[in-house]
Amino acid sequence: MRQLPHTRSCFVCGEANRLGLNIRFQTNGEIVEAHFTPRAEHAGFQSVVHGGITATLLDEIMVWACAIRTGRFGYCAEMSVRYLHPIRPGEEVIVRGELVENRRNKIFEAKGEIRNAANEPLATSTGKYFPLKDSEIPALFGELIGDTTGLIGLPKSPSKSGAT
Repeated sequence: MRQLPHTRSCFVCGEANRLGLNIRFQTNGEIVEAHFTPRAEHAGFQSVVHGGITATLLDEIMVWACAIRTGRFGYCAEMSVRYLHPIRPGEEVIVRGELVENRRNKIFEAKGEIRNAANEPLATSTGKYFPLKDSEIPALFGELIGDTTGLIGLPKSPSKSGAT
């Protein structure tokens, strides 16, 4: 699995976002995966991780799944989440996403899932993503840290990634 770049400020993967989740993603070139252990402050009610945190994890994994397969990041246009079982603070989960369909680089369809250590599904999702416009791509230059190989419009050299 190849480690994917992360950002400085993103709520999910930003290294400088002290309130964020600080997650790192990896890929085999098709599936994107991350491990995450929610903390007590991620709970919504009675030691259950808030559904918004769950949805955020699924959205982010699907964005990365689209980016890895198409070379383009996107914005969520539509997302559906099915909550199957509660996620508990302190319970490590595995988040996975993959591109399902690229509709002529105009919309990407992806799916995501969160599973526990016993490989039981806790939540699943589907989403549709609009690719960033070419004019929006340069704004990523100063944010991404790490190897951006294969991402359209971004530096190919890990040593140049994240340069401002």
